[in-house]
Amino acid sequence: MQLDSKPRVQGVIFDLDGVIVDTAQYHFEAWKTVASEWKYNLTAEDNEQLKGVSRKDSIAKIASWAGIIVSAAELNEIAAQKNKKYLALCNALSPKHILPGIVDLIHELKANAIQIALGSASKNARFVIEKLGLSKLFDVIIDGNDVNNSKPNPEVFLKAAQQMKLSPQACVVIEDAPAGIQAALAAGMGVVGLGNISDLKQANLVLQDTKKLTLEQLNQVSKKIVP
Repeated sequence: MQLDSKPRVQGVIFDLDGVIVDTAQYHFEAWKTVASEWKYNLTAEDNEQLKGVSRKDSIAKIASWAGIIVSAAELNEIAAQKNKKYLALCNALSPKHILPGIVDLIHELKANAIQIALGSASKNARFVIEKLGLSKLFDVIIDGNDVNNSKPNPEVFLKAAQQMKLSPQACVVIEDAPAGIQAALAAGMGVVGLGNISDLKQANLVLQDTKKLTLEQLNQVSKKIVP
């Protein structure tokens, strides 16, 4: 039927790191510096558990792994030091660092009058999006400065939907982290996972990367959610 060919998804919410741009190595280098001060060797496996998690919650995790008790004042100071190192690394970002397929997908969504939002735990999301030259393309940006609860709490995605004036069921989230997948599902949204299916098996659809992500796939995910 012709009705089925029309877009069902009305809003798409993008995570930032690992979806639009890969800054995982920047985060990893900054977190390794934090961990080394506690004589803890942060591994790549540890870093996977920090994806999609807020800065303060990440520090708490690292402190726990290192067997360190951190006061609130120390936590804030460490967070500031980590962020300073991360931002210095991010200064080199430019549009060439946007992951394959993302720009084409954004333009396809725009051409079909579908709203796009950013839903990121990062407090630096606006800075990074500006560096990538994408800030004017987003209808809504919700980052770590706008929420009280980090993923897997659904607050960031629910606020994005609210600002787009859409119901959660009309939105599809694109995520690369288990915490983000859980947050999207908790929000009542469809979700596409990018990465290994074993890590993201709760997602409605899992793709290896962004290269072949299309509006058609987002519509199929949306049809599983919208009555």
